[in-house]
Amino acid sequence: MRSYRTLFRTPEFTPFFLSYLAFNAALTIGGLSLATLVYRATASPLLSALSMFGPQLAQVLGATFLLSGADRLRPRSTLAAMGLVFAALTAVLALPGLPVWAVFPVVLAQGLTASLGGGVTGGLLNEILPKDGFVLGRSVFNMASGLMQVLGFAAGGALLTLLSPRTCLLLAAALYAVEALGYRLGLTDRPARAKGRLSVRATWRTNALLWSSRPRRLTYLGLWIPNGLVVGCDSLYVSYAPDAAGVLFASGALGMFAGDVVVGRFVRPALRPRLATPLLLLLATPYLVFALRPEVPVAALAVCLSNVGFAASLVQQERLMSLTPDDMAGHALGLRSAGMLTMQGVAAALAGSLAQVTSPAAAMSMTAGASVLVTLALAVAGLRTPATEAATAPGLAR
Repeated sequence: MRSYRTLFRTPEFTPFFLSYLAFNAALTIGGLSLATLVYRATASPLLSALSMFGPQLAQVLGATFLLSGADRLRPRSTLAAMGLVFAALTAVLALPGLPVWAVFPVVLAQGLTASLGGGVTGGLLNEILPKDGFVLGRSVFNMASGLMQVLGFAAGGALLTLLSPRTCLLLAAALYAVEALGYRLGLTDRPARAKGRLSVRATWRTNALLWSSRPRRLTYLGLWIPNGLVVGCDSLYVSYAPDAAGVLFASGALGMFAGDVVVGRFVRPALRPRLATPLLLLLATPYLVFALRPEVPVAALAVCLSNVGFAASLVQQERLMSLTPDDMAGHALGLRSAGMLTMQGVAAALAGSLAQVTSPAAAMSMTAGASVLVTLALAVAGLRTPATEAATAPGLAR
């Protein structure tokens, strides 16, 4: 499948896509609003970063206890219920007088709720589309995420000049409710992909099986660590440029959108496996310029160029699906999402801590440098894959 027209003619893809748009719009507006609210109350780069990216830290708990539900729960019901829970929790964050310490238990609950989302969404996309349409469909979802970040952060920044952060949080809650309605009305009520109930034992067993393959391990590490460290840089936008954070977020989303268009639509399938390492290096290296503390226009250009590199995840996810049985696709993609988001939360905490003792600019450049080193180490490890495993896993994503 190489045509967007064919993609959007696929039954159920369009309502699925539109509901995902609503989710991303809510996520960007709500995240920026909450980070701004916390930063205004505390003037702390660490607390601001954790309030925006803290839900990602809870993903490790979801990956440990809940991830078997990605293939064992009915997709439509699960996605609709998650949208409603997010709407309710975001409305709680908008309550007047909510103390800063109370924000973080709510953020933790959001992360636990979201821990199933990546697996359920990815597994359902794998069902709706034919095998040869997965990368194009995934790229469109990534493009939607990027587009909604451009619009959401730009709109969120504009709204925050006119409205209070709490009012913007209520708007995000309404968008989550729209997402839930879209899933409920637009998707077929499919059965679960795997038999059995959600269980901790099944989650651990499948995690161990997925992790037992060296090619899959390297693919997961490449999906989690370099990406997460760069998101640690992103978490400092509010403290780096308090009055222009929306510009930086929107610039990054524009770069992400461009990368997904090029890699998902125009790069030949035979070439894609070779692009993971170059794209991951592109993702990190532009942030090294932050050591010079550039003004907002230069910083925005660096961020835009960097985020083209997020298209590496398309190549890596395609590789992961080639290594994974169909009845474990949701769990495998959920583990990818949970690990990636957990690393993003860890990196946000790390970058925020560095910014507390140095500066946001210095912390961003140091975190980006760490991402470059990890990418190079994983590339070398990929070259050393034993021949017997490489034969069963050609084109290893590095």
